[in-house]
Amino acid sequence: MKIAIYGPGGFGRELVRSALDAVEAAGGGSVVFVSDDPSEIGGVVCGLPVIGPDALDCPAVVAVGDAAVRRRIADRITAGSLAAATHRRGPDVVVGEGAVFCDFTVVTASARIGRHFHCNIYSYVAHDCVIGDFVTFAPNVCCNGNVHIEDDVYVGTGAILRQGARDKPLRIGKGAIIGMGAVVTKDVPPGVTVIGNPAKPMETRPT
Repeated sequence: MKIAIYGPGGFGRELVRSALDAVEAAGGGSVVFVSDDPSEIGGVVCGLPVIGPDALDCPAVVAVGDAAVRRRIADRITAGSLAAATHRRGPDVVVGEGAVFCDFTVVTASARIGRHFHCNIYSYVAHDCVIGDFVTFAPNVCCNGNVHIEDDVYVGTGAILRQGARDKPLRIGKGAIIGMGAVVTKDVPPGVTVIGNPAKPMETRPT
């Protein structure tokens, strides 16, 4: 078994332990980093070799937080997925290609998750949620049941998304940003950044 982690930055380095565990569980293999930066290619990061994209010969997980960059990389690779040994997943859960689930993450039941989802440590997705493509959960995100999140959304550390209803889910629009520690009790329009408790659109002040 061979696992490639695309991007030897902070998040990529955080995935090394899970990747090594997956290789060991499969009976052996190797883990490599992939980088587009010529200065990194041929080097070693966290004890792993760094190769260029031309040398990539296996599926890769894209360890890049920026959704637009992640999408561009995903369009030119074969996607791999990675779930830590401590990740838990309940019944009737569908997950798209390229997903990454870090330690102590949970998807409870009857959830639909899109492509290249990042679920960082101690975050969870509860029942009947629908999550789009290239969504990022920072650590300790609480996504309660019946929440619908569109593509390219970033949810910051410690944010809480209030539970929606089956006939009226809480909706987070495409490209929205949920600030760290925000408590989201109402729908968030596309492209809007919200902060605070309760979460409100961030004001822009003249400079």
